[in-house]
Amino acid sequence: MKRVHILAWALVLAGLPFWAGAQTTVQPKFGYLSYNAIFQVMPEYAASQKKLSELKAKYDREAQRGEEEFQRKFAEFLQGQKDFPQNILLKRQHELQDLLTRSIEFKEEARKLLRQAEKDLQADMTYLLNEAIRAVGVERGYACILNTDGNTCPFINPAMGDDVTNLVKEKLQLPISVAPEP
Repeated sequence: MKRVHILAWALVLAGLPFWAGAQTTVQPKFGYLSYNAIFQVMPEYAASQKKLSELKAKYDREAQRGEEEFQRKFAEFLQGQKDFPQNILLKRQHELQDLLTRSIEFKEEARKLLRQAEKDLQADMTYLLNEAIRAVGVERGYACILNTDGNTCPFINPAMGDDVTNLVKEKLQLPISVAPEP
């Protein structure tokens, strides 16, 4: 049984140089682009940012109202704490602690809701952009299209891959940027 395994591995290893040679002669093509650069020039992006800004302003106003209420009650507490009986003092302290806790919870919930609203507002845009990228990839026969955002791909040899930014913009009917001549 061991001889069979050794013979099988010997055949695999003997064929490896031929397989590796065949692989190096065919270079798969790939494309690359900045997802964010395209995303941010889509007309829907500005509208979604405006809606998010309006929603954030509403949450900020409500948070500010809560802070003002806390400050008012805290000032009242400080003014009267020497005159309050122990049970009223404790009751006011609990009220202040409750207001503070609710304020913190509200701010955290508002952050979560804003993140979800951003995802919801941009879901259709993400779908459209992904479909345009997919269509360009299929049409051009690319093995993949890389997103260069976030320094995930600090170097791309232009002889090996194609910048597909303008092709994707064309699919989305967005203005095409002209690269400066060297």
